Amino acid sequence: MPEGDPSNLCYHRFEKGTSRESADWCRRWKVSVDLLSFSRTFASLFGQAPRIFSAPGRVNLIGEHTDYNDGFVLPLAIHRRTYVGVCARLDRQVAVRSLDSGDMHTFALDEPGQPQRGNWSDYCEGMARMLQSDGQPLRGADLLITSDVPTGAGLSSSAALEISIGLALLANAELPLDARRLALAAQRAEHVFVGTRCGIMDQFIAALGVEGHALLIDCRSLEARNVHLDTTTTAVVVCDSGVKHALASSAYNERRRECEQGVQLLRRVIPAITHLRDVSDEDLTRHARRLSPTLLRRCRHVVTENARTQLAAGLLDEGDMKSVGQLMNESHESLRDDYEVSCDELEVLVHAARRAGAWGARMTGGGFGGCTVNLVSRDCLEGVISAIHREFAQQFGRACTVFEVVASAGGRREDPAAHNRR
Repeated sequence: MPEGDPSNLCYHRFEKGTSRESADWCRRWKVSVDLLSFSRTFASLFGQAPRIFSAPGRVNLIGEHTDYNDGFVLPLAIHRRTYVGVCARLDRQVAVRSLDSGDMHTFALDEPGQPQRGNWSDYCEGMARMLQSDGQPLRGADLLITSDVPTGAGLSSSAALEISIGLALLANAELPLDARRLALAAQRAEHVFVGTRCGIMDQFIAALGVEGHALLIDCRSLEARNVHLDTTTTAVVVCDSGVKHALASSAYNERRRECEQGVQLLRRVIPAITHLRDVSDEDLTRHARRLSPTLLRRCRHVVTENARTQLAAGLLDEGDMKSVGQLMNESHESLRDDYEVSCDELEVLVHAARRAGAWGARMTGGGFGGCTVNLVSRDCLEGVISAIHREFAQQFGRACTVFEVVASAGGRREDPAAHNRR
């Protein structure tokens, strides 16, 4: 689906040649999807009113590429969401239409699916197939989708789509919801139908996010702890580089294979380990000679990132945003140098923010493009935003998009009238 229009969000954008920011760039976010209009459109297409469900995109404060290594992550659900309207059909077909692109995909619940077609419908059909394989007796459904989560930006538009589709299909079949099982089904959909060997973070935060909080997730046990995110004096700001990435590409899956290779080699001397989660910094230093230089760098990132993430959660509890920012800076340097998943556009965004006074700036998401996340004191927020836009435009001759994110709830049913009053 195409990227959502950010014009009604708390955001700031410089077009090429613009010399100063709009005075209202930091106004409070309000919804950018009109669900009453969406409901009317649904009724005109399918002949009945929908039930509407949504799930959020996410930004990860710290803990990158640790989830598929059974490690720790610290994401928050954001206010940009994917919305799915649903009504029942009398047959066993599921018809999915994107309001944003006009594309439509239909499949039969009683026939085998065809995975990895390479388009957005893989996420939708994959979600249905995985719920069925989990013993959920789904029913035929008409589905309509719209979203303001940017695609390819590292804000997990795919998990937002999967979880919102899953919620709609379960409700359509009058089935109970277990949010953790839903997240795991969505992860399997990515593995089987999309071809991305992702970890559990994106699907988990999309299903279980809590308003006003980040979520420290143990990706092995799936235990999670809400961590209060105090944004009275600090803003969480996302910068979209405009560089699209494809997580199903070979580079992402290659990083996972390299981590697995590192574990296999280290297991010869540390038999108890199953994932890099089990390797300490001391273990890695002691047995570094058993790894190639590349594998050592990959493993070092994951081992040190797990430690940073757990420390960051404790510092958030204490309200020490400046120290959290320093850990974010260290995370970015590790992602750039050891994991090698940054790019020129991300580097310009990160260094512009730091030079202008941001406490922390790092790439977020899988890498190879997408977004940065920044912790910025509200006292210097406008100056940081201005510097980011100015330096990015000077380097690349085009604008980037910058917006403050609000920690939102996970997947939920929507009341169109109440939604539009927010």
